[in-house]
Amino acid sequence: MNRPRPGPATNTAHRGTDDLFNPVSLARASQAIVDQIRELIQDGQLTAGERLPSERDLCDRFGVSRVTVREALRILEAGGLVTVKVGARGGAYITTPSSDRIGRGIEDYLTMSPSITAVEVTEARLVLELGIVPIVCERATEEDIAGLLAMCDEADAAIAEGTYTMEMSADFHITVARLAHNGAIEMLLGPFHRPMLTSLKAAREAAPAMGKVGVKEHRRFVHAVRDRDVPKATEVMKAHLERTASRVQQRSRAKS
Repeated sequence: MNRPRPGPATNTAHRGTDDLFNPVSLARASQAIVDQIRELIQDGQLTAGERLPSERDLCDRFGVSRVTVREALRILEAGGLVTVKVGARGGAYITTPSSDRIGRGIEDYLTMSPSITAVEVTEARLVLELGIVPIVCERATEEDIAGLLAMCDEADAAIAEGTYTMEMSADFHITVARLAHNGAIEMLLGPFHRPMLTSLKAAREAAPAMGKVGVKEHRRFVHAVRDRDVPKATEVMKAHLERTASRVQQRSRAKS
């Protein structure tokens, strides 16, 4: 959307927005408003903390009813792009979506969408978790590594007691992702916790004794990270994830 930046504002309630909005088609009008405001945010023409024009002004600029504007604002608020306040200083204000809100949306989609299978989640893990190994090997601190080794010790004890769970495995992998010390990576892999757990449980149905070998591989992986040995860490993680993928596929074929 190529729009010139507006000139000096004449209304402090919506400074800088006078020339930003265009009338929309009445077909799917609320979504068209959402798309237009989202694009203005992405272009930097609307910034966090900025107040949108009043509902009446938005109705005039978009050429729609208040019902349509309110629906658009509800969608934007649900997506974390605006906050609607009430009172004397009320109105719709641009906000920055939090990683938690985005993560929950991704997690819900991966978990609830009937088109996303456990096999697909495991394939995505192969791409993402192998991709971050070099970064983890470079950036994991001694404290990080000690924490992973403590998780391995707890897993060994659980294996010996017969209490090891797939939750413990999923926690290990999500913790590894955090050791990249990269907010974007954590935001992408964090939402995989529940979908990953579902796929791990599917793998365990195909191999009820699953866990014994995996826990040993977790420790070998941590040792490779401690040694900053990227090829070894990649080799261990690749074998680990490929075996899980094979078991998930086996379970999927058995159910079909």
